[in-house]
Amino acid sequence: MKLDLAVVNGKVFINGRFINADIGIKDEKIELISENGLDIEADKVIDAEGKYVIPGGVDTHVHFRDPGHSERGTFYTESMAAVAGGTTTILEHPISSPPQYNKEILDNRKKVAKERQGVVDYAFFAAAGGQYPEEITKVAKEGIVAFKTFLHEAPEGREDEFVGLTMANDYEIYIGMQEVAKTGLMLASHAENNDLIQGFIKKFRQEGKVGAEYHCPSRPPISEYTTVQKMITFAEATGCILDLVHISTAKAMQYAKEAKERGQKLYLETCPHYLLLTEEELIKHGAYAKCNPPLRTKEEVDNIWKYVLDGTVDFIGSDHGPFLAEEKDKGLKDIFLAPAGTVGIDVRLPLMINEAVEGKRGITLERVVELCCENPAKAFNIYPKKGVIQPGSDADLVIFDTNEKYVIDWRKNYSKSKEIAKIYDGKELNCKLNYTILRGKVVMKDGLVDPEKDGTKGWGKLVLRNN
Repeated sequence: MKLDLAVVNGKVFINGRFINADIGIKDEKIELISENGLDIEADKVIDAEGKYVIPGGVDTHVHFRDPGHSERGTFYTESMAAVAGGTTTILEHPISSPPQYNKEILDNRKKVAKERQGVVDYAFFAAAGGQYPEEITKVAKEGIVAFKTFLHEAPEGREDEFVGLTMANDYEIYIGMQEVAKTGLMLASHAENNDLIQGFIKKFRQEGKVGAEYHCPSRPPISEYTTVQKMITFAEATGCILDLVHISTAKAMQYAKEAKERGQKLYLETCPHYLLLTEEELIKHGAYAKCNPPLRTKEEVDNIWKYVLDGTVDFIGSDHGPFLAEEKDKGLKDIFLAPAGTVGIDVRLPLMINEAVEGKRGITLERVVELCCENPAKAFNIYPKKGVIQPGSDADLVIFDTNEKYVIDWRKNYSKSKEIAKIYDGKELNCKLNYTILRGKVVMKDGLVDPEKDGTKGWGKLVLRNN
């Protein structure tokens, strides 16, 4: 048998550990794995000697803004950023114009994604809000992987991006959770207390406190962990499976851990910026470091690592949220005018690999693969197609070298909003991604992504959840 591609001599992540093995790929799938070497002809051979080979990354939290705000990024540009950072499958959250709260809008997003001819595989969340609860069970039949909601009214000036996506009060939350529970899918919730936040913002503005340093105190830890506690209670009462996204506080994680120990089914996500950065970055970078929830104190950062290491955290998403520099620069005079979000899909996996290589926090490469590749695929029901290296699975691979260094440079970012990607700029990593392989095709080599030249434009395709 002639293979399309063979990856040989690598340290391959299989069944929870790294072993020396060769991988044979044919017709977009992993055809075979051998610990004794492949004696088979292949059209292309990649020698991964001295390098690690892991499943392609699955990013659980991505906003591509397309359609509606394609000036910030399209399925094409942002997919290039994804594969540059070792992500082969993205789970796209529904902040678009409008969000996909019904089948018609979802079908249009699928159409746009296909037309953009991106180079990453993609699955969709659907919007679940208080405006159209009757649509929840209908859109669940369209192969989506989960639902997403925000617990506030649409932000002023961004109504088009949030229609059908918000649950503005406890009644809407309860009814919405009941509807989502009927589908058996997860509800991803942005868990912050909007009443507290709006009160603090109003107070700070009245006092003339509108500098970047006031973003964090306007959204204190209590605004997150009390909302997490409420959402856990509502989820238990309705039977809804909860996905607590981008959690930034130890107390919220402790509440989630206790719920899991009681037998409640829920999932917990955090992001690299909550594990690696502190609120001091807001002083340094201003609105470019503004995200919701905000960056926290060093003590809080240190404390949440405990829950990464003990298994409470299920996955790490980028919360990739592109905006233009001119939009962020509205925060120069008033931080509350700048949109919240950062570009991070290209650095999620490299940053976490680097943490394992440096060894300062105690995280292992095996745990990084669980958090960034395997657990997301399992939780969102696209496993074993994605998230694992085994015969029959999609041939999605990342090859990296821990003997090479790499310096993050925002100028090399493929995102359309790369000018805001400043928070990690200049950071040296003790690892370098050499290849990203999507369904048997090399879509990134040594940091370069060139779909036109490589013939991979349009190679990315829709992923539906398992039945």
